[in-house]
This record gives sequence, C-alpha cells and structure tokens, in this order.
Amino acid sequence: MKALPQGSTIGILGGGQLGRFLVIAAHHLGYRSIVLDPDPHCPAGQVGGKLIVAAYDDQEALELLASRIAVATYEFENVSVASVERLQTLGVPVRPGLKALTVAQNRIQEKTLCLGLGIPTAPFAAVTEYADLIAALRHIGFPLMVKTTTGGYDGKGQRVVRDAKHVEAVWRELGAGSRPLIVEGWIDFAWEASIIVARDVNGGLQYFPLVENQHVDGILDVTVAPAQGGNALEEKAKEYAGALAVALELVGILAVEFFVTRDGRLLVNELAPRPHNSGHYTMEATRVSQYEEMVRAVVELPLADPNLLFPAAMVNLLGDLWLGRPGGPDFSQALAIPGSHLYLYGKSEPRPGRKMGHLTVVDNAGERAASAALRARRLMSVDDG
Repeated sequence: MKALPQGSTIGILGGGQLGRFLVIAAHHLGYRSIVLDPDPHCPAGQVGGKLIVAAYDDQEALELLASRIAVATYEFENVSVASVERLQTLGVPVRPGLKALTVAQNRIQEKTLCLGLGIPTAPFAAVTEYADLIAALRHIGFPLMVKTTTGGYDGKGQRVVRDAKHVEAVWRELGAGSRPLIVEGWIDFAWEASIIVARDVNGGLQYFPLVENQHVDGILDVTVAPAQGGNALEEKAKEYAGALAVALELVGILAVEFFVTRDGRLLVNELAPRPHNSGHYTMEATRVSQYEEMVRAVVELPLADPNLLFPAAMVNLLGDLWLGRPGGPDFSQALAIPGSHLYLYGKSEPRPGRKMGHLTVVDNAGERAASAALRARRLMSVDDG
C-alpha cells in the first residue's frame, strides 16, 4: 500500500453535508478537494474545497474535474453511473467503486446480492406490470411495502399497502408501471440497526460499532451507540457487512441498515456505499470518524481502528425547527448540556423534513446520551416569548 502524496486532490461528486465533512477530513489529512455539485451554495462548497458548479452528468465539467484530481469518490448513491464510468475512462480511479454504486442504486440488485450471499432480507419480488404486483401480493401477503426500485431515500418513493382496496391507488402513486417497483414483505421488527464497514485497496476490513436507529416518517431521527443486543448480534452484523463489502469490490466505507426481528435475527434493509447519517456520532465517539476512514481508504492510507470511546447519541435537526423562527432556533440551552456537539450544514432554505444539522451527545451510557440529545432538541424549539 502506497498512499497518494499529501497535497493530492480528491474529487467529490456531491456537495451535501456528507461531502462537507469529507472535505474537512481530507483537509486534516493534508489533501485538497474539488466538489462537483449543481448548487453554488452547497454545504461542501463552504468549507475550503474548490467547487465546480454543474450537473453530475455534465461532460465538460467531468473532464475539467478529471484533469485536476488524482482520485474521486461520491457522497451519495444517486450520482449517475455514467458519470463514474466517464471519470474512469479519463483515467481517474473512483472509490468506493462502480459496482458498489450500481448495486446500491437498485433495491432489487441489493436484495439479490444478499440472497446470493446467504444474507437474509425481507421477502421481495420485482414488479414491472400490474399483474406482477397482484402476483406478489398473493405470494407475500398483506401488509407489505411497495417501493420504487431506484431513487427513493428518507421515506420517499414507498408506500405501505395494508389491504387489497389500496393496491390500485398505490400503483398509480408510484408511476403505474412507468418505472420498476419492488414489493417487500412487512417486517414486524423489534428495532432498527446499522453498521459501517471500511475496506482498503488490499481487502483489509475495519468495523464501526453496531448502532440502534429510530426513524420518524422514514427519516432517521435518533442514533444510539452502542446498540442493544450484545456481542453475538454485533458479530453477525460484521459478518454480513464484511461479506457485502467484499462482494461489492468496495474500497471505502459501506453502511448496512438492518431490521432486528423480535427473535433476534438481522435482516438487511438497505446499503449505502458512502458516509451515512447514522455515522455522524463517530466524529466524537470513535477513535476515527467515518469521514476520515473514508478518506484514508480512498487515498490508500492505512485504515484506523474505529473502536467506540464513549457511548453517544445523535439527533437530526430538520427544517421544521427553523420554520416560524426568523432568527432560527436558539442553540444556547442545548449547548449548555454536558457532552453536546452541534453541527449545522449551512443550508439557507429550511424545509419540513430537510436535514439542516445534527446534535450529538456523549455520555457514559447510551440511554443517558439519547435522553440528553432529545432534551437538547426540545430546548431548541422553546420560544422565549
């Protein structure tokens, strides 16, 4: 393993908050960055990296980016596969890689990969026609989830179907056959979990702790580290995540989201070959953050051991907190809570459900950290008047 020299430039496709933290991590390790994003005010463009303002599939922009960088990565998985292929044809290695991106963009491919590796998921069926949907309903049974195969995130592009009378309406809402769908059996899970695995160019693996996640309206609300469930559950999560990272030929990091069933089994829900919302807590609570570990993998530095230093909890701060408050939320009381750390993403337009920032609390117990983080967020929503 021979790392790229310090001072080399990393290209980042995507300028959201995950890209923002990648730019900062790269800077700390002595690397420059150039971000490609269509938004001139994107979060990653505000923290010292250079910015190319263009669509991800803009050929001139891709050629300009390729001429200025030594390696590229992406901060979210809805970047065009064709854009990554173009960078590769221009001689730029792209990590975590093309295979990981292609599979993560397609829920059918994700679950088919898991099936081939013997990793359990919810029962599923591909749907391209209404007859496929009816056949899947008969085979899987109610209730179930119908999702777009591509493009959905944070609860978008999916509907719950509880009985036959809603089937036609959901079919229409999700495009009436204009795009492929997937039907997934309903999982009466006990709780949700995720784990992040890092893999280097030589195939070495490092694992972040298994964490517990709580979602509201399909959007991650709270992450608590470490998760409940004990060592056996975490070792099984590592086994699955490691097998997926190898199968995807990944160089970088991979987040694997799970349902934990009431009898203690893990079912893979989704994959994300990039930094993950549930890994924000690593900036305080582990020996290396997910962002630094990602940069290390991309530039071929040795991976670090990301063991947990302190229990922690992270809460997302959505645009709802800003609405009706011209000056924005008051963070002073929240930051008075011991162990609290606030991150705002620099987004100028708050909208309901839009991730504007997050707050992490470290403590000597995960439950206390979660209670303190939730209390901190409530304090932000208290109006002085």
